[in-house]
This record gives sequence, C-alpha cells and structure tokens, in this order.
Amino acid sequence: MLLEIENMSLLYGRIQALHGISLTVDEGEIVALIGANGAGKTTTMRAISGIRPIASGSIRFGGEDISKLRPDLRVRRGLCQAPEGRGVFPGMSVLENLEMGAFTRRDSAGVAADLDRVFQLFPRLLERRKQPGGTLSGGEQQMLAVGRALMSRPRLLLLDEPSMGLAPMLIQQIFAIIKEINEQGMTVLVVEQNAHQALSLAHRAYVLETGRIVKSGIGSELLHDEAVKEAYLGVA
Repeated sequence: MLLEIENMSLLYGRIQALHGISLTVDEGEIVALIGANGAGKTTTMRAISGIRPIASGSIRFGGEDISKLRPDLRVRRGLCQAPEGRGVFPGMSVLENLEMGAFTRRDSAGVAADLDRVFQLFPRLLERRKQPGGTLSGGEQQMLAVGRALMSRPRLLLLDEPSMGLAPMLIQQIFAIIKEINEQGMTVLVVEQNAHQALSLAHRAYVLETGRIVKSGIGSELLHDEAVKEAYLGVA
C-alpha cells in the first residue's frame, strides 16, 4: 500500500470539513476522488500534502506515518501535488518553474533527463521555455503545473482539478497525458469535478459528499452506477 488514510478528520476553526475519511492508493494505480463543489476534495488533498493539519486519524505513505510531517519533507519522500489553480510562479520563466519542481534533488543528470521527459510530454512547454509562466494560457499553465510536479520525480502524484477552466480539447489532452505517465509507472491520485473524465480514467474511485466518503469502487463500475450517474454525470 503506497498511501493509506484512516479515519481522517479536519477542522476549519469550529467547522468540521472532513469526517473520518478512509482511502487507499496502491502502487501503479490511478485513483480518483470525485464530488460536488464544497464536498471536501481540495481539503483532502491539502491534508495529504500537509498544507492543512488534520484533527484526528492518520496518513501513512510508504508504510510511514506522515500525519505530522512538514509539507517539504513529504515532497522529499515522493509526495508531490499540482495544486488547484495551477499555482505557477508568474514572473519566472517556464524553465525556471520546472527547475523549481526539482528543488529537493541533487542528481543533476537525473534532473536533466526528467526535464527532457517533461518537454516530450508537453512540447508546448519546450516552445515556451523562456516565456514567463504568468503569460501562458490556462491550458499551458496546467501543463506547467503537472510538469513541475513531475520534476520532483514523485512516487505519488497528486492532481487537484487538472481540467478546471480548460476547453474540451485541452481536457482530453491533459487526461491522455495522465494516462500516459501512469502507464510509464507513475501512481496518481486525482481530484476532479469532471466525474465522467475521472471515472473513465481511474482504476478505482471514491465519491465524497460533505466531507464524507459515501461510495467507492472500480472507476468503470461507478461510471455506470445509477446514483453516481444521476448526481454527477447529469443522467436522470
């Protein structure tokens, strides 16, 4: 088991945002977390990354309890996130943004190889490598956010709403690349409001409602689950 979350709860002040969430991610999987706005998807990702402290429960990564570990130390252990809203450094070039993704690494040859790999996955970034990140289109910034996360060479890649604000053609491209990097051996946990895309891609998935896991299963099976179809896929 690569990631194991057990009975995780989280508070925003006096408001309980997560209620005893439990989920797992195995090596080599794509696992999706779907739900409506405000369900707690991004909060869950922030808890896993260490950005928000949990109130109770545990987060284990690679067999180690990381529940109280600082975010930067989680990155060093191979847990890296492409955040909601992309979060690129607007005044830095594309190349500098990607290099920031490798800030924990000292293997210069490996970093160079991974930079080449990112440019192969995202040829547009190679074309824009000298351009400030803040001047890229929304789709290009999403590519940059994913590429920057890959530069840390993570054991688990966390993707928070990778399709947000993108045109349908770019959404297809982003999800095709997620599938490709998974086929190359990358484990992925993706939070996504576009339930159809997420369930079509994921090996397994969890459905989150008001801070609680209410359903889980194989992605393709949840795609045809009547309750899921009605609630998240617009099928009555």
